[in-house]
Amino acid sequence: MDLLKAAVWYGKHDIRIENKEEPKIESGKIKIKVAWTGICGSDLHAYHGAPGIVQVGEPHPVTGQMAPLTLGHEFSGIIQEIGNGVTGFSNGDRVTIEPAIKCGKCDNCVKGNYNLCNHNGFVGLQSNGGFAEFAMVEPHMVHKLPDNLSLEEAAVIEPTAVSFHALKISNMKIGDTVAIFGVGPIGLTAILCAKAAGASRIYAVDVSKERLDMAHKLGATVINAMEENAPEKILFETGSGVNVAFDCAGAEATVNSAISSISKGGQVVVVSIIPQPIKIDVLELNLKEASILGTIGYRHVYKEVISMLASGQLDLKPIITKKIVLDDIIEEGFNALANDKSQAKILVSPNSI
Repeated sequence: MDLLKAAVWYGKHDIRIENKEEPKIESGKIKIKVAWTGICGSDLHAYHGAPGIVQVGEPHPVTGQMAPLTLGHEFSGIIQEIGNGVTGFSNGDRVTIEPAIKCGKCDNCVKGNYNLCNHNGFVGLQSNGGFAEFAMVEPHMVHKLPDNLSLEEAAVIEPTAVSFHALKISNMKIGDTVAIFGVGPIGLTAILCAKAAGASRIYAVDVSKERLDMAHKLGATVINAMEENAPEKILFETGSGVNVAFDCAGAEATVNSAISSISKGGQVVVVSIIPQPIKIDVLELNLKEASILGTIGYRHVYKEVISMLASGQLDLKPIITKKIVLDDIIEEGFNALANDKSQAKILVSPNSI
C-alpha cells in the first residue's frame, strides 16, 4: 500500500502530519501531484477551532466526506492520473485548482451561480485537500496554466479570485477611487485587482504597520487606523469620499468606517466573512443613497485571473512572503501567521524545497 504525507485536521489545535493511503484514481476524477498550497485564513480559523468551517459530524451531501480531513484549498500542481471519462487534460499538465464544491442540480447551479449552491463547500474543508502529496479533484476544478506562470503564483490564484469576483460584481469603473479596509491576503489581492481594473487611487486601511508597508509597496495610499481617522482623511483628500469601499477585515467598526468613507451614491462591498450579526448605520446609507453588497467566493473568474497573470497585468509574487515544507506547517505556518504580521501568503510544499 502506497502512503502519502498529509496535514489532517481532527479538531481545535489538532492538526497531525500523518501517513495516509494514497488515493487511487477514480472514474471521472483527476489526481493531482501537489506542488504548492497556500495557508488561508479559513485554515487558520479551523486550526483555532472556529465552528462551521470544517465538515464535522455528518458527511457532506456532495462529497460524502467529513473530518478528520486533509486541509488545504489554495493549491497548484501537476496532473498525475486521469480517470475514465475525463477529456481535455493530459498527464503532466501544470494546473491550478478551483476548489469550489457544487451539487450541479440546485437552481443557482443551473443558473451558473455555483458559488451560491445550496450545498456549496471547498476542497480541503468539506473534502480532503491540498496539504498532501496528492489530491483527487473533479475535472471542473482543474485549470491548465500557461508556460510563463509559475506553480507558486498559481497557488495564490484562489484568494485572488475572491477579490477579483468582488470587484467584478461591484459598481467600480475605470478611474474610480477605492478604499480597502483590512489588508491581509484578501485585502492585498484586492489592491492588485483594483489597480489592474483602473482605479485612480486606492486607500488601504489597517492597524498593522507591517501590512500597511506591503500595501504601500503595491501602490496604495495607506492609513493606519490606530493613528488617524480613516473616513475623515479619505473625505478630506477626495472631497466627497471614494466611489467604492471594500471591507476585507470583517469587523463592525470597519464596515461602518467603509460606509462613512464612500461618496453619495457610492457602494460598500463586504468581502469578509462576519459570522455574528453587527450594527450598521443604515441612516448614513439612506442619506447618501448608497448601497451595500455582500459577496461570497467566486464564479467564472479563474480563466480571467490566469490570463491577467500571464499578461503581466497582475503580479502575485510580492504577496508570497514565505515558503515552507509540510512538516513545518504548524510552527512555521499557522503559528507564524498568527504572530507575525509581516507574513501575507505562506506557501507549503509536500516535498523538500
